Amino acid sequence: MKEGPPPAAAGHRIVHGGPELRSHTLLDDAVRARLTQVADLAPLHVPQALTVVDAARDLLPGVPHVACFDTVFHSGLTAAAREYAVPADWRHTYGLRRYGFHGLSYAWALARTAELLGRRPEQLHLVMVHLGGGCSACAVRDGRSVDTTMGFTPLEGLVMSRRSGSIDPGALTWLLTRKNLPANEIEDVLNRRSGLLALSGTSGDTRDLVRSRTAGDERAALALDVFTHKCRRGIAGMAASLSRLDALVFTGEIGEDQPEVREEVCAGLSVFGLTGGLRPLVAERPEIVSEPGARVPVVVIPTGEAQQINVETRALLDRG
Repeated sequence: MKEGPPPAAAGHRIVHGGPELRSHTLLDDAVRARLTQVADLAPLHVPQALTVVDAARDLLPGVPHVACFDTVFHSGLTAAAREYAVPADWRHTYGLRRYGFHGLSYAWALARTAELLGRRPEQLHLVMVHLGGGCSACAVRDGRSVDTTMGFTPLEGLVMSRRSGSIDPGALTWLLTRKNLPANEIEDVLNRRSGLLALSGTSGDTRDLVRSRTAGDERAALALDVFTHKCRRGIAGMAASLSRLDALVFTGEIGEDQPEVREEVCAGLSVFGLTGGLRPLVAERPEIVSEPGARVPVVVIPTGEAQQINVETRALLDRG
């Protein structure tokens, strides 16, 4: 910062905006206080982000700070996609509902996919998959998110690097009431000691697991099998909200630089007209990796959350 021009603004990625913060917004003291109230809904993300926010506001007190929320992209979910089938007082009193995450990543990938396909975002029906430390899938219909695999917190949905993804709630109540496991231990295990790491016993990194599987490690093979199976199931579930499938889009660190995962996911989705035989590139720019003339193009978009924060911050400030 000492060597470059002084910043005109600072944009911050905030994973969870809670029930009240439904659009990107200037980060003033009132917004900062609200974020403290929802921090426990994304314990791996929001507390750490708020530490950075506080330091940045102290360091740059004279510039506007903008909170850019991952949940905004999914703010238009229909009631059918948004609501849990639990009592009304749970939904109204406690605010239990599905929010969805990875929205900044999806917004960037949607725009780049539209450019690549030569169409406007509002013309597209897509299933988009963000695969990284956290993993999710999203259905985009006419340029808008209409369903997604993550829910009230970023723990729901697909298997992730160290997070479990969805698990039978009955298993959790059984652990609590029959085995007397403390709730904080369950929360820690599901968020930090599950997923690929738990299945393999060695690593939550798919690059390590692909190498270990090649060397004959059966637990690494199981971890990748479960991961790609749950990914295919998530993609299939998202397709149920679309009238057609114009493309399958991969983004996130795994999505862009792990061709073995893309291949195994697509090879098992022939029911949707997808096939294997993808080009095994590590994407450095938006690419179509399926064969020319494929019924459903497979697109890889390098992760662009930081770039999307820049877009959203500038747009908010331009609107005044």
